[in-house]
Amino acid sequence: MVLVISAVVFVTMRLIPVDPAELVVGPYATADQRELARRSLGLDQPVLVQYGIYLQSALRGDLGRSIKSGKEVTLLIRDTLPNTLMLGGLALALAYLIAIPIGVVAAMRQNTALDQGAMAFALLGIAVPNFWLGLLLILVFSVSLRWLPATGSGGWQHLVLPTITLGLQYTAIVARMTRSSVLEVLRQDYIRALRAKGLVERQVVYVHALRNAVIPIISLLGLHMSGVVGGAVIVETVFAWPGMGRLLVNSIIGRDYPVVQGVLTLLGIAVLLANLLADALYTVADPRIKYSAQR
Repeated sequence: MVLVISAVVFVTMRLIPVDPAELVVGPYATADQRELARRSLGLDQPVLVQYGIYLQSALRGDLGRSIKSGKEVTLLIRDTLPNTLMLGGLALALAYLIAIPIGVVAAMRQNTALDQGAMAFALLGIAVPNFWLGLLLILVFSVSLRWLPATGSGGWQHLVLPTITLGLQYTAIVARMTRSSVLEVLRQDYIRALRAKGLVERQVVYVHALRNAVIPIISLLGLHMSGVVGGAVIVETVFAWPGMGRLLVNSIIGRDYPVVQGVLTLLGIAVLLANLLADALYTVADPRIKYSAQR
């Protein structure tokens, strides 16, 4: 899959109707200067030969150099990836810590005002676009109240608004999924048997029902982990956060194709790793899956 992803990204970059050599020598260069730049970039070779050279370099950890800055792509990713992982990790942690209790309580109080309020909050969180929410938070907490910085990086204060903006949608989705999954489990016969034995409702829900309802939530976690960098593209751009999403946007605007190619390949690998981790967590939540796999 990694090989397929790298091939698709490589070919897609070559299909873009812009000559990278023109970015190096400028739009007013002569034909000889452009041809010399194409040779220096290896663009005079067939596409399959170019891909073979790129693949050999990538296996050594060399993803090429930025056309704009001349820096190695791996160094640019190394400088920005930790910031994206920090922002995405905090957003996911905040989302799941808030959403799972909200979903469980809503399921326990089905059709009450608490349930309806929680689901209205979840619907609002899904409907509000990230870029609009980010600008609204900046207007309120940075411009009007002056409590938090609007853009940039530094202390923990710079993380508050981007984390809330990125994590709200995840919170809403996980809360709705938790509620529906817990409700489905609470209708099972073994739950009625546990209640008939006299177990406290809180123990029935949090000890027995929630563990059996966690499989769909783990599936969402895998999707969210793989998509957090893609979701951070908008948030990092709004808040000028120096992460990999902002690096991708700036590289696309500047037509810096080696950087775009390296970031997109890394995103594809991140999706594969996130799904692999989700599959591993299934066996922790449900031992029957582990038993079936060993068989």
